[in-house]
Amino acid sequence: MSGVVPGGNDGSDRGLRRFFRGPRPEAVPVLAARICALVGLLNIAAGVFPRFRRSRLHTFAEVLPGALGPFAAALALSCGVLLLLLAHGLRRNKRRAWRAAVVLLPAGAVAQFTYRHSFIGAAISLALLALLLRHRSEFAALPDPRSRWRALANFVLLGAGSIALGLVIVSVHPDKVVGDPGIADRLAHVLYGLFGFEGPVGYTGRTSWTVGFSLGALGMLTALTTIYLAFRPEHPAARLTQDDESRLRELLVKHGGRDSLGHFALRRDKGVVFSPSGKAAVTYRVVSGVMLASGDPIGDVEAWPGAIERFMDEAKAHSWTPAVMGCSETGGEVWTRETGLDALELGDEAVVDVADFSLSGRAMRNVRQMVKRIERNGYETRVRRIRDLGEQELERIQRAAEDWRGTDTERGFSMALGRIGDPNDGDCLIATAHKADERPGPYGDLKAVIHFVPWGKDGVSLELMRRDRSADPGMNELLIVAALQAAPKLGIERISLNFAMFRAALARGEKLGAGPVLRAWRGLLVFLSRWFQIESLYKFNAKFRPRWEPRFVVYRASRDLPRIGFATMQAEGFVTFHMPRFLRRATAQRRPCPHESAQTAERGVRAA
Repeated sequence: MSGVVPGGNDGSDRGLRRFFRGPRPEAVPVLAARICALVGLLNIAAGVFPRFRRSRLHTFAEVLPGALGPFAAALALSCGVLLLLLAHGLRRNKRRAWRAAVVLLPAGAVAQFTYRHSFIGAAISLALLALLLRHRSEFAALPDPRSRWRALANFVLLGAGSIALGLVIVSVHPDKVVGDPGIADRLAHVLYGLFGFEGPVGYTGRTSWTVGFSLGALGMLTALTTIYLAFRPEHPAARLTQDDESRLRELLVKHGGRDSLGHFALRRDKGVVFSPSGKAAVTYRVVSGVMLASGDPIGDVEAWPGAIERFMDEAKAHSWTPAVMGCSETGGEVWTRETGLDALELGDEAVVDVADFSLSGRAMRNVRQMVKRIERNGYETRVRRIRDLGEQELERIQRAAEDWRGTDTERGFSMALGRIGDPNDGDCLIATAHKADERPGPYGDLKAVIHFVPWGKDGVSLELMRRDRSADPGMNELLIVAALQAAPKLGIERISLNFAMFRAALARGEKLGAGPVLRAWRGLLVFLSRWFQIESLYKFNAKFRPRWEPRFVVYRASRDLPRIGFATMQAEGFVTFHMPRFLRRATAQRRPCPHESAQTAERGVRAA
């Protein structure tokens, strides 16, 4: 007796339905990017290796009229290079990358079939085209902020790739080459060909046309894309407007005491998104496709979820990678709860409670001796609010801080304001060291400066430390002690010092009984401290016996951490690039922002 098992074909039926239904919509961008890269490589192979695949239709190439065959090879090669460049944009759901791919895929398929007669390459191209058209709604991401750097990067990378690919094109026709040209002749032929000239290498038959068209196409592709990127209208990153700054300052007046990094949200190279109620905000900067926030959201904690949701919507709209650097434990909990992101402890912030600080005791012996020695050498300190400084003294401090900077680029993002003496920052605190010399320097008797920004009504957060290189060592310690001693008179109860990355690992790794993994990790951090202030900042902060407040990085996936780290280094100024002059000329003259205009006007009124 035989029977039929009910539902016995359900598994195969589901598999067939899944096959015809296609991939999940959210997986389409990654799949399309991979197929696009494959099609690009196939097109490049079609243009470079005409005999890579033989078929009965190969003889069709011998009867193509005139330059149609070489033109098809050049077109396939150009489409392949462009599709390789577009693959990254497709992975990030970019609408413009989708549009360009939809145009290039049929052109590349026709060129590949005409010159190589490859059904497989053309079929894959058309299949990708169908996939893109069916799931076009998945490619809706807006463009990234753009600058002239894209033009320079395109010229360097695409130029180098064109030379390398050109050498392959020149060398894949050994049976058609006249004579035995060396590598120098072949390189010269490539360089001539990229500019559209005939080089020293000779070929028989129509091969010279194929090589010439292909090299010319690469050169034209490099030139046209570079010119387009250099002269297209710039799409600058979001900047803090005067209205945004006013709204943020109102939130800081009410809730600024919650986070020591709150005042740094007023950096004017940041963008901002507000919650629907306007009671909270998240400031950010976009660097290398990473939407990077710093510190906790500003404003009422109950309104944080609304601001965070707006932040995530903005990141999704542009297909940016969301990340938060240096948020507190409370901020990390809200971010991870509302977004599903992960958090990783990044380091600790040193906070000194003024009431508990004292120079007495064995633990403060080194700091006490250093301060006493410097004071005996004739140095004196002054601690004041910015609003209490005279115009001339403020300008002298600004020039000194600029000239004493150790790098060409201003560093800082998460714990830097990027300015001193703005009329709106009158509550900022500044401590200066002076020494009456017989021969005053260009800044008078000024020898060192440290600058603090407000942290609510009863705290300040360290923003900048600068000193004259000829001054005695220990200027920073002297000024921090002076600020702590003057704090009670100024109504300051707590002072936030520098942020110490990986402090816990450095502290535990040097203790007795630390395991081999922890010791190895500490050894790596000490090694990296040769280039980055990791161990030195930890030891400097530890001199003042602070309490340590953990800070976290919030991220979407572990694979994003290297990219977030590189973006953070760019934002903090550790990785910088300088624009060549020929591209700077193409940039429109920078217009002063409303803040600068207001500041200039106010100084003019004061001077009058």
